[in-house]
Amino acid sequence: MPGTGPGLGPTGSSPNTGPGLCPTGSSADIGPSSDLGPKSTGLSTRWFRLWRYFILAWALYSSFFTPLEFGFFRGLPNSLFWFDITSQTAFIIDIGINFFLAYRDNLTYRMVYKPYSIALRYMKSSFLIDLLGCLPWDAIYKASGRKEGVRYLVWIRLSRVSKITAFFHKREKDIRIKYLFTRIVKLIVVELYCTHTAACIFYYLATTLPASKEGYTWIGSLELGDYKYSSFREIDFMKRYITSLYFAIVTMATVGYGDIHAVNTREMIFIMIYVSFDMILGAYLIGNMTALIVKGSRTERYRDKMKDLVKYMNRNRLGRGIRDQIDGHVRLQYESNYTEASVLQDIPASIRAKISQNLYKDYIENVPLFKGCSSEFIHQIVIRLQEEFFLPGEVVMGQGDAVDQVYFICHGVLEAVGTAEDGTEETVTKLESNHSFGDIAILCNIPQPYTIRVCELCRLLRIDKQLFSNILQIYFVDGRTVLNNLLEGDESDTRVKQLESDIIFHVAKQEAELALRVNSAAFHGDFGHLKGLIRAGADPKKTDYDGRTPLHLAASGGYEDITLFLVQQNVDVNISDKSGNTALIEAIKNGHDKVATILFENGAKLNLSDPGSQLCAAVSKGDSDFLRRVLSYGVDPNSKDYDNRTPLHIAAAEGMFFTAKLLLENGANVFAKARWGTTPLDEARRSGSRPLIRLMEEAKSKELSEFLGKQDQQIQDKRKPRRCTVFPFHPWGPEEKKRSGIVLRVPETIDVLIQSAQEKLEFSGTFILSEDGGRIFDADMISDDQKLYLVTDKDTTV
Repeated sequence: MPGTGPGLGPTGSSPNTGPGLCPTGSSADIGPSSDLGPKSTGLSTRWFRLWRYFILAWALYSSFFTPLEFGFFRGLPNSLFWFDITSQTAFIIDIGINFFLAYRDNLTYRMVYKPYSIALRYMKSSFLIDLLGCLPWDAIYKASGRKEGVRYLVWIRLSRVSKITAFFHKREKDIRIKYLFTRIVKLIVVELYCTHTAACIFYYLATTLPASKEGYTWIGSLELGDYKYSSFREIDFMKRYITSLYFAIVTMATVGYGDIHAVNTREMIFIMIYVSFDMILGAYLIGNMTALIVKGSRTERYRDKMKDLVKYMNRNRLGRGIRDQIDGHVRLQYESNYTEASVLQDIPASIRAKISQNLYKDYIENVPLFKGCSSEFIHQIVIRLQEEFFLPGEVVMGQGDAVDQVYFICHGVLEAVGTAEDGTEETVTKLESNHSFGDIAILCNIPQPYTIRVCELCRLLRIDKQLFSNILQIYFVDGRTVLNNLLEGDESDTRVKQLESDIIFHVAKQEAELALRVNSAAFHGDFGHLKGLIRAGADPKKTDYDGRTPLHLAASGGYEDITLFLVQQNVDVNISDKSGNTALIEAIKNGHDKVATILFENGAKLNLSDPGSQLCAAVSKGDSDFLRRVLSYGVDPNSKDYDNRTPLHIAAAEGMFFTAKLLLENGANVFAKARWGTTPLDEARRSGSRPLIRLMEEAKSKELSEFLGKQDQQIQDKRKPRRCTVFPFHPWGPEEKKRSGIVLRVPETIDVLIQSAQEKLEFSGTFILSEDGGRIFDADMISDDQKLYLVTDKDTTV
């Protein structure tokens, strides 16, 4: 029966499996609710049921006779002695049966069949009281010399009243018996038993005084008409009992006329206690009668619900199997006293979250599906869980169902059942504690691949599909981990292996959707959302279907804050999309100078795929802003297109004076030749624009003068004498061989330099090395003030 949030679980009906004893049908109707009856159906169940009724009969006898024995007998007569021995023998056998009686654990709500656990539980609970109740107290009383204190121990047997109470509790739920009748009978029995016990105590108080003082007791001093109760011990037993019962009833009802009253102090004390108890008993009886009239008890609501369900099942002719499941669930709900959502609805959400954390966190942390997930993600899952219980044989999910819940197993065993090719069912795998199911269908958005059936009573936690999906979208890094855990599940889990391609496809789909979400935030300039996505684990380096990164879109939109944030996340500022555009190009195209500056300062390079064609196209369109920006970021103004034309060719041909001036200022060459051998100056002359021709001719003159100036400088540099320092040792030689060198002019040939160095240094070296050990063959390779080393062939082996 589904729960409604954090709360208590059931202790109701149980599965019909396992060793030891457990209930079937209504076999647990007799006795305490924890005693669940025998396991198997058929003969053993019938014998156990008969035994329960047999013990109930002895419990009725023992509960009635114990006060009677205490009050009216000083040692049992021989006619009752063997009857009492038989009774206690039956209860001793029942003690032995209790050592094999399965029970439901109050924490896990699972049936416990282990003999050791059953015996230990019984030993800790009522074993000692049951055992003491079976002792022959009458024989012990006689053997002890009839000591009065021993007789008080016989009251231990009143613990058997619990069996009668449990019997009435079961009968109240039986819709075949009128609830009003059952309750009235129960209340009458309670009232009569209380007065019966009080009557026995009243008589006991009188008999414990010596015979000489019997006139100072309530019964010894009693006169009813002409009849006196002096020497009351000799009066007939039934008359003494009825008189005592009459005194107890009129005292309880407080309608006595004073003819029967307390005489001594002991009787006064007991009557005060008894009347005080009677006030509580009267309130109990009146309250229950009132509840019967207004029909407000929980048991009656359960009975009414069951009656409606029976009518519904009869009208629709439901089969025995579904009838048993409905009955089991309703009984489970009643006996477990579920905590409904209304109980916790007034509690703040933060406290309800703490309750869920306390109840369910340990289970969820151990689920393999969530291995490696963050504590925040686990917390969000835990606080949204709800509890459900399922009885054996129930189908939680059917094969091919559209699943809207993910389940996690706290306790119990389920099986995944598939349909074979021949149409027969086959068990795919067993699901036990800390496993999950429904996850594959929800995560991969496919129908449920297998039927999930309950093997034994299960306590499950569930979360709604929409809630689960929302959490995965927010904590998408953990969502990736969940999908990986699903993919990397147990190798023996054939469910996952058969659906591996679906899972891989879904993982790729999730990654693509996440990249689109990040790119969408960058495109719309939603800095807060973008920051949240990335800090939550989204990869800012992921590209979309066009190869664009969030940086491309932020640069295109001119979002400075987003661009700077992405750069700080160490994204590649020079990555190109499928069209060959970088983020810097996008910023330049759309006129976002500040964004372009941020990118350029952080290492972005303007790597145009075809700079000549793009520059020529920009000139042809008259896009001087784009042209100026790309030139400022280092693009070569002399880049050529497919016809070997430079942007200056296009500007000159179109008569674009200011564009040509911009290009010339950035280093455009007026001597560049196109495929037909024409220069920009030729194109200017053809255009007929005199200002442009003049500009081009001035640029030509300037370039010629600059070229000639460079030539003169090179000649002068060649005429300027160069010096070098020659040392007579190998540059890598040991310190002790190093000597002073000599400064020489660099001659025209290397042979002259070697000969001059040999003479000056008085050293027979044969060739010249540079500082890094390279051999120099040409004197033109020697720069001014360079250090050289004169070495021999022997020195080259150093």
